[in-house]
Amino acid sequence: MPTMVLNKKATFDYELLEKLEAGIELFGHEVKSVRQGHAKLEGAHVIVRGGEAFVTGMHITPYQQKNTPDSYDPERSRKLLLNKKELVLLSDKEKQKGLTVVPVSLYNKGRNIKLEIAIARGKKQHDKRESIKKKDTTRDIEREFKHRMR
Repeated sequence: MPTMVLNKKATFDYELLEKLEAGIELFGHEVKSVRQGHAKLEGAHVIVRGGEAFVTGMHITPYQQKNTPDSYDPERSRKLLLNKKELVLLSDKEKQKGLTVVPVSLYNKGRNIKLEIAIARGKKQHDKRESIKKKDTTRDIEREFKHRMR
């Protein structure tokens, strides 16, 4: 399962509680563009309306600019393909205060393109500082260990 697009801001801005896999409804030229990695998940989120889930704010650039229809909107809402149990779970979690559903990554599974979504809780500013500090210390330790091995 090679990951084509990753949402790095999701792990920084949110504490990921539970992950789900969803199919996504795309046009043919959008599939080609996603396979080349021309999609952005930053700022995107999932909403559940009328018993269906949609991802909004996901940007997919046109595959070939000149051959794309004039009415194409790169940030349109795209339907997610989930079963009833997963839809009920998402709608219940979405209604809870402080929880949101964010896309984490787009990847191939066989011939299909899947979207990994996560139920998440927003991090506070001090949590973000803590994760930056932790990342810096692990980088320094690895750097020091690398120099000692030489």
